[in-house]
Amino acid sequence: MEGLDAMGFNTPTPIQEQTIPHILNGRDILACAQTGTGKTAAFLLPILHELSTAPSDVIDTLILEPTRELVMQVDQQLEGFSYFTDVRAIPVYGGRDGHSMEQERKALKQGASVIVASPGRLIAHLDLGYVNFDKLRHLVLDEADRMLDMGFAPDIMKIVNMLPRKRQTLLFSATMPQQIRRFAREMLNNPVEVSISVSKPAENIMQVAYEVEDEQKVALTAHLLQDKKRLERVLIFASTKIKVRELAGNLARRGMKVSDIQSDLDQNEREERLRAFRSGALPIVVATDVLSRGIDVKGIDLVLNFDVPSDGEDYVHRIGRTARADASGIAITLVNRKDRRRFDRIEQTIGMKIRRMPLPPDFQARPSSESRQQSSSRRPANPARPQQQGPRNEAQPGGEERRKKRRPNRRKGPGSGSGRVGD
Repeated sequence: MEGLDAMGFNTPTPIQEQTIPHILNGRDILACAQTGTGKTAAFLLPILHELSTAPSDVIDTLILEPTRELVMQVDQQLEGFSYFTDVRAIPVYGGRDGHSMEQERKALKQGASVIVASPGRLIAHLDLGYVNFDKLRHLVLDEADRMLDMGFAPDIMKIVNMLPRKRQTLLFSATMPQQIRRFAREMLNNPVEVSISVSKPAENIMQVAYEVEDEQKVALTAHLLQDKKRLERVLIFASTKIKVRELAGNLARRGMKVSDIQSDLDQNEREERLRAFRSGALPIVVATDVLSRGIDVKGIDLVLNFDVPSDGEDYVHRIGRTARADASGIAITLVNRKDRRRFDRIEQTIGMKIRRMPLPPDFQARPSSESRQQSSSRRPANPARPQQQGPRNEAQPGGEERRKKRRPNRRKGPGSGSGRVGD
């Protein structure tokens, strides 16, 4: 109870109310809950309760997470909840120096009670032969859908096959496609199924969209942020690492305090920037989807989708970074002409029409100065050839060949265009 008080927990969320009693009764769980619903506490609290009443000096619980950010996030919550207990835990994830591998090895050999790990790093330890799971009682698969999306299914099965068959397994997933259900059938024993608000954004998020072309997005983003200077924390998602770096640099040149977070940064840089964002020292972060599920920062006032997410589930996860618990927040999405159909599908998935906002008067049919400079720099140096008057003499050398090259291909087949929207 002291840990709960210290963490500021007073009232259980629906996912906690519906899963914790069954977990305490030893049942397997198959739970579907969107981000921000309190599912981490839903599996940590009953496990810590059992470890407090029946301590273990060997590895008792294994929690698997898809990314190192999530490993660190869960480990931080675990540290807070278990502060007034004797439970020992260790996070196991890559992207650090060799000293961290040695620390993990010692903890795994000595038997830390709870292991929070990414699959790849854990397998590196398992292959060295010193990890003993013989007395493990709990397995938690968190963000299971993302782990499968990232190709971890073989690694997970390799790990599961090294665990005792008699154990409690808790599977938490933000979505529940058939692939997850098949996966669950292989590992869970007569689970209790719980579903909380599948694919629906929190009601206290104000969602709006601007229909704007790519060449105006940077200027519009800057305009929106200048107009909302009172916001303490802003998280911007872009689709590629290049866009993240370019957008962060552009906003910084406009005098804004902003940093990018993407996978090219080393672990120390990423952690330092996240700490600054959490503390409020860094008010604006531009990130790729690596943070859509891997960041737990309270008080994010605005999430801005610089690009339309790939699907409804990713949209929910992105905007779920704001309006955590009972707080309110704003989600803005910039939609270009190519992405309108994709955005329509997202609206169908979440079951609501998102309000379109008019562009500010200064942005009507006007490209940004940066895009004009970029387009002029890409323009060929040679002036355009003047249009030829009259028919070309086909006897002229090369005339027939050039004329054929200009003739359009009128026999386009089904495979003549990819129909894909580039990043």
